[in-house]
Amino acid sequence: MSRAQTAAVAAAAAAAAAPAFLATSGVKAVASGHSAQLRGSQTAGSASLSAPAALLGSASALLAAQICGKVGKPRRSMTVVTAFENELGVQAPLGFWDPLGLSKDGDVYSFKRRRSVEIKHGRICMLATMGYITPEIAGKFPGYLDPTIKLKFEDIPNGLAAISKVPLAGWIQMIAYAGFCEISAGYDADVNKRTPGDMGWKPPLFGNNSPEMKQRRLNVEIANGRLSMMAIIGMFFQDGLTGQAWGDWANYTDSPLRAFENELGVQAPLGFWDPLGLSKDGDVYSFKRRRSVEIKHGRICMLATMGYITPEIAGKFPGYLDPTIKLKFEDIPNGLAAISKVPLAGWIQMIAYAGFCEISAGYDADVNKRTPGDMGWKPPLFGNNSPEMKQRRLNVEIANGRLSMMAIIGMFFQDGLTGQAWGDWANYTDSPLRAFENELGVQAPLGFWDPLGLSKDGDVYSFKRRRSVEIKHGRICMLATMGYITPEIAGKFPGYLDPTIKLKFEDIPNGLAAISKVPLAGWIQMIAYAGFCEISAGYDADVNKRTPGDMGWKPPLFGNNSPEMKQRRLNVEIANGRLAMMAIIGMFFQDGLTGQAWGDWANYTDSPLRAFENELGVQAPLGFWDPLGLSKDGDVYSFKRRRSVEIKHGRICMLATMGYITPEVAGKFPGYLDPTIKLKFEDIPNGLAAISKVPLAGWIQMIAYAGFCEISAGYDADVNKRTPGDMGWKPPLFGNNSPEMKQRRLNVEIANGRLSMMAIIGMFFQDGLTGQAWGDWANYTDSPLRAFENELGVQAPLGFWDPLGLSKDGDVYSFKRRRSVEIKHGRICMLATMGYITPEVAGKFPGYLDPTIKLKFEDIPNGLAAISKVPLAGWIQMIAYAGFCEISAGYDADVNKRTPGDMGWKPPLFGNNAPEMKQRRLNVEIANGRLAMMAIIGMFFQDGLTGQAWGDWANYTDSPLRAKVA
Repeated sequence: MSRAQTAAVAAAAAAAAAPAFLATSGVKAVASGHSAQLRGSQTAGSASLSAPAALLGSASALLAAQICGKVGKPRRSMTVVTAFENELGVQAPLGFWDPLGLSKDGDVYSFKRRRSVEIKHGRICMLATMGYITPEIAGKFPGYLDPTIKLKFEDIPNGLAAISKVPLAGWIQMIAYAGFCEISAGYDADVNKRTPGDMGWKPPLFGNNSPEMKQRRLNVEIANGRLSMMAIIGMFFQDGLTGQAWGDWANYTDSPLRAFENELGVQAPLGFWDPLGLSKDGDVYSFKRRRSVEIKHGRICMLATMGYITPEIAGKFPGYLDPTIKLKFEDIPNGLAAISKVPLAGWIQMIAYAGFCEISAGYDADVNKRTPGDMGWKPPLFGNNSPEMKQRRLNVEIANGRLSMMAIIGMFFQDGLTGQAWGDWANYTDSPLRAFENELGVQAPLGFWDPLGLSKDGDVYSFKRRRSVEIKHGRICMLATMGYITPEIAGKFPGYLDPTIKLKFEDIPNGLAAISKVPLAGWIQMIAYAGFCEISAGYDADVNKRTPGDMGWKPPLFGNNSPEMKQRRLNVEIANGRLAMMAIIGMFFQDGLTGQAWGDWANYTDSPLRAFENELGVQAPLGFWDPLGLSKDGDVYSFKRRRSVEIKHGRICMLATMGYITPEVAGKFPGYLDPTIKLKFEDIPNGLAAISKVPLAGWIQMIAYAGFCEISAGYDADVNKRTPGDMGWKPPLFGNNSPEMKQRRLNVEIANGRLSMMAIIGMFFQDGLTGQAWGDWANYTDSPLRAFENELGVQAPLGFWDPLGLSKDGDVYSFKRRRSVEIKHGRICMLATMGYITPEVAGKFPGYLDPTIKLKFEDIPNGLAAISKVPLAGWIQMIAYAGFCEISAGYDADVNKRTPGDMGWKPPLFGNNAPEMKQRRLNVEIANGRLAMMAIIGMFFQDGLTGQAWGDWANYTDSPLRAKVA
């Protein structure tokens, strides 16, 4: 393709792609007076664009005008809203998106400042993105970039590699131009006098300069800038890893997985596997030395593994191992116990034989002269000694040796625990997991969990007593939890709780405050009822005669009373009771702190989180965050000391984070890190592996530098005399040193430091798990997310997703049970979601829902409000239908006999009932059910906040993004 054809194709592609870059909604009119005044300053300004970008922006704006259509008239509202939701940059589909709540304080200057920074970053990223794309499509300029050093445009590589070619004059020009743009337009003038991003310059071809058109163009520019910021980060990432602006991953030759990838021992499925990066320094001798050691260890382990297995299968040699001490082969036990029987002469023989093998073959000769593991001896029956056959045999030996090393460690482990070479775990009777491990209440994923060892004495009565108490506490907590929730959702009973004192149910507050309203007769009734339950069932009879929690009473609808079903029901009850105990404690906690059953934390005025809440480092969205209450004693020195330590740690982590990133992007320094030991910078691996390469002098230098920084600034002087983190040194380019500016800079530094502390921990974590500084998770083969990864419901893009590791125990029944519950919940949520949608679209049924109380269908509101209208008969019908579905299909039959979710019923129009089609339908149903579960939660959320089933957010007047004014 010629250069002209290429340019034509690029232009066509740009025109075709333009709609994706355009704002798809018009500029909203502003109804409220204050909002209009707030936005009144947005009357002048435009983007600072190059001429080509201006042409593209002009075309984009015109196309946007054709696409957008008419703007609807604004609806009048009773609430005047000033929280930036109609400001520049608020665009569909997210609208005003501020998940961190940075603007909830209503600070107009801060909001405009951030928007200005966003626009300018977006402009730079648009230029940078085009800088990546344009040379690939249209080629480079002819002639010289810098005639003084004979540097041509065609000599400049694309992408990050171009950085190394920029001459000093180029860096000066770029910095000077950026400074000129800022200064000539007036520093912060776009924030203080114009609109964010308006640099006071109008592109010459943009004739229409009306406020509406300017607003539209700036919105389009913001959208393009946001896309460019995402794009350029992706380009940097693939460029840094592959060395190409367009990122051909086949070029990622520096991957530690590529080192020695064709060497001996590199085998499927892992290929070259070096998670610790031991060989990424490229040292051939060290690699061969490790491979030689691996092969020899493998040979010893193959012999040891056979030494475990052979006596069990073929028996032992006849006669004596050592006639001098009358020691027979048959007297030698298998496994670790054999060590105690080896005579001194035996140990000498083994050590001597190992030494003979090493010396006779030439010490390290297999590394220096032959191939690793080649001891210069050919087994007599191996006639073919070609290099290819030798390579194949050594590879087979390595694979067998690796397997044997894993096997022998496993054998040692089970032998040591069970006392047998073959490790019958039934013999591991000392395991704390064995205490009452088949008793009631032992459930996955923890199994028998007794971290305090309360039951290790084996006292059966004490164990059952504790289990009985746990079940009864769980029952009370389930009732208490429902007592918190039910009045909030379904309201309270009508009439009087105590007619003698005129106390109505509606007068009883929710939560802990209700305790103060309970009359004496109420306390007597509760205590009497608890006593009745205990005495009528026989005190401790569930412990002594029945099973813990069995009070001798069968609920009337539970027809199946077999021991297995009773055991299962009690186990389910224990699980629910445990959850309820956790839930009620949480409710008590938030109620006690906030004075509300549902816990509005804004009311927690005594919170230790409020201490020092206006100090340095207190930033949105968390505000003052001290979950451990370290500062609740009000000690100012201790607070400042901790803040100082936090800032310093943040500075170190910012350096460490850059230390991870910079070598990947810009490469390493030339020359030697330590000339005395010939250690080059390029020999230092990235990430944690670098620690092993730091010479002693390096550790001394780092410690000495840290000490110098502390001592030269005056130890603790930033805490006692200045502000935390202020080391008494002003960077030379920071001319403004006012207290306000210093405070702002330290706050910015704290935020960056906190981010870096999180980032470096994440880098350490992925480096430690994957052996790479950049963490290729494909190498994390031990992940519990790999369990059941081919089962029903495993779908793209997440694959098998089990972040809590619930299924890592491999229990098939539990896995299927959970999948069955998921499918049934999904079905209910699909019905519930349609129950929200259908009345809005198709209307409601005519006539009466309940003729006895004259309740019409049209009287039932949509959404959560409908709950208050459901009559008792309705609740009975719903519960009865759910029970019918479970019982008619056979309780748990889909788990035990069929597939999860298969209730034994085929919809009449589903003719194809092949296993493959059923599997496909269930997978589709699971996906839809998961979506419905998310959808119904969202609907509940918006309904609860806005009071509408469809959630008109204009009604959510309590939103922190909605600052109200009179």
